[in-house]
Amino acid sequence: MFTGFTEDTIRFFLDLKFHNSADFFHREHIRYLRDVQKPFYNFIEDLSPQMLDIDPQMEIRPYKCLSRIHRDTRFTRDKSPYRDHLWLLFRRAAEPRDKSLFYFFEFGPGRLDWGMGFWGENREAMDLFRKRMQAFPEEIASVIDPFTANRRKLVPGGSVYKRMNVPVNIPERLKRWYLAKEMFIGKDNPPYELAFSGRLISEVGKDYQTLAPLYKMFRGFADETTE
Repeated sequence: MFTGFTEDTIRFFLDLKFHNSADFFHREHIRYLRDVQKPFYNFIEDLSPQMLDIDPQMEIRPYKCLSRIHRDTRFTRDKSPYRDHLWLLFRRAAEPRDKSLFYFFEFGPGRLDWGMGFWGENREAMDLFRKRMQAFPEEIASVIDPFTANRRKLVPGGSVYKRMNVPVNIPERLKRWYLAKEMFIGKDNPPYELAFSGRLISEVGKDYQTLAPLYKMFRGFADETTE
């Protein structure tokens, strides 16, 4: 059962940041398993029934959902071998990460975020979204309007097309969605202290449920592009 992250979680991340070496990590591996991996795994396991309710094909195995602590340093100047934070993804089992639709959660020193979106740009799915919005604007509005009216402080993010023409039949409130280059929705400035409480599960779960209609809509567009 997830009861919150602890100061020991933060302390390990900070120690790893300042002693970022294989020798340190191997020496302190027990701390990593106990203070970092275990609470993340508990978090994933507690949310898993809800994620399967949203999508029965969702990957819920903790070791598949949690990011690796090891960094891929092949294509970056920063050769630090380990991360000072971790994230987890709930997405369909065996689906390639590129362009996938997923729920995410991220935590580390001074870092707390969660939400839902595509991994990078998914031009094909977003173009289908625009076509459906142009043909049936009220159908799209029936999904987006309840989301934008909620008070969960979930906000769209990501880049938009600056030179794309918006059809005249697109309602003003949907134009930002029509122009979206990426589809990304995140929690707006969650209180950091929430990470150290068991209430975090409830708050993240409520937001994931709020995002479920949007997930299912965009899941449909993503599936159409692969059929």
